[in-house]
Amino acid sequence: MFEVNENYLKLPGSYLFSTIGKKVSGYSRKNPDRKIIRLGIGDVTRPLVPAIIEAMHEAVDEMGKAKTFHGYAPDLGYGFLREEIAKKDYQARGCDISADEIFVSDGAKSDCGNIQEIFSGGCRIAVCDPVYPVYVDSNAMAGRCGDYDEARGLWSNVIYMPCTAENGFVPEIPDERPDLIYLCVPNNPTGTALTRQQLKVWVDYANDIGAVILYDAAYEAYIADEDVPHSIFEIEGARTCAIEFRSFSKNAGFTGVRLGFTVIPKDLKSGDVEVHGLWARRHGTKFNGAPYIVQRAAMAVYSDEGRAQLREQVAYYMNNARVIYEGLKAAGYQVYGGVNAPYIWMKVPGGMSSWEFFDWLLETANVVGTPGSGFGPSGEGYFRLTAFGTYESTVEAVGRLKKG
Repeated sequence: MFEVNENYLKLPGSYLFSTIGKKVSGYSRKNPDRKIIRLGIGDVTRPLVPAIIEAMHEAVDEMGKAKTFHGYAPDLGYGFLREEIAKKDYQARGCDISADEIFVSDGAKSDCGNIQEIFSGGCRIAVCDPVYPVYVDSNAMAGRCGDYDEARGLWSNVIYMPCTAENGFVPEIPDERPDLIYLCVPNNPTGTALTRQQLKVWVDYANDIGAVILYDAAYEAYIADEDVPHSIFEIEGARTCAIEFRSFSKNAGFTGVRLGFTVIPKDLKSGDVEVHGLWARRHGTKFNGAPYIVQRAAMAVYSDEGRAQLREQVAYYMNNARVIYEGLKAAGYQVYGGVNAPYIWMKVPGGMSSWEFFDWLLETANVVGTPGSGFGPSGEGYFRLTAFGTYESTVEAVGRLKKG
């Protein structure tokens, strides 16, 4: 008889956002007259900007003509997009990254979850706590995390780096030695970021112990502080210890279009083995390339017109973040984030657990957020709100929270 991967059986419940979806759907069925405002899942609400739509239309027209039709895309991405990414996202910032070190995919979430496949099952991971759950869950599926302690919300073989109000939500070098270090900067869910000096500490540490930093920069477009780098490759020494993940979902509204990329420098090696070559082999085997139409759309992200339009879109969401932050702070809540990221991290009031606050907020204000405990044990007692809603719904949600 066939056997299943028993590591899946160790996973706690369903995926965080699936649980939220089920709770909200159940509430809506019982209360169909209630207007629910969703500030939980980090999905964008603004339409694709005109420059991107125009590029997509042109690409669609090309697909309807024999001379310009495109079938399977190159598995690592079209050269025209990889060259543009290298120039505009990296070389323009002084990063020594070439086009052939960039791997185009269908999204950063896929890459963040799949990257663990190319590393030994004996590698030990370190994660910020709280953190985006995909990092831990994907390693747990591979059997790398040990056993799950439901009472404590901890995996036995994971090194947790608590990020709390006491340390400014900045991870500290762990006492135990990891092999893979996950850093999400700006951070999801806390909305905090690392300065150049703080990030240099991690790069030096990783090089010193022979670890790899898996750097999720999905929210780099929202960075406002000059001292916060947009890429880990702005830091000297990162080429020998880091892999970076980027997404078009948050900076260009591609949540429903799907596109991202991963950067792996050829200098990153395990002994004499280039990690770059391993990912290329995995990518080519399991991925048939992102669609031509979508990659052409991404080119518009780097045009002068597209950049101007997307700056306005990012500013729209960050204005929402300001509205949430200032509104909740004025109402007496303890709030963090909202400066370099589109997330507000708030302290749950009244001694409630984060899930109790979720239920209370849904019932009382008909507003949906994300319980902090879903991001790890140090997230208990906190709550995440996203700025990706419309301005009108954001203002209304803050008003409801004030009344509640």
